[in-house]
Amino acid sequence: QVQLAESGGGSVQAGGSLRLSCVASGSIFSIGVMRWYRQAPGNQRELLASITSAGSTDYVDSVKGRFTISRDNTKNTAYLQMNSLKPEDTAVYSCNADITAGGPRRREIRYWGPGTQVTVSS
Repeated sequence: QVQLAESGGGSVQAGGSLRLSCVASGSIFSIGVMRWYRQAPGNQRELLASITSAGSTDYVDSVKGRFTISRDNTKNTAYLQMNSLKPEDTAVYSCNADITAGGPRRREIRYWGPGTQVTVSS
């Protein structure tokens, strides 16, 4: 059973920083693209950043220069370093990953984590 779990959320004042982690666990053969999203109350879920297994990254304009996505393939983990946080960054942050599980049926499936709350106060 493959699972994703986010951690590192919390409350911070404007201008502060947080580092989120997304760990994949279970019987994993390989992990492709890993992505970070957020969803604020009343808003649609927004893709923030993605990273390939080779380390190529992409960002939405609203977080470029403030957020950095990275990954450690040896730990099946992706990170989101968030700097210069603003109150409008308040949201539930979640990750997904394209994972091929171990076993005879090698099929890539997109898994989601439950999310972690980030609250930025002014």
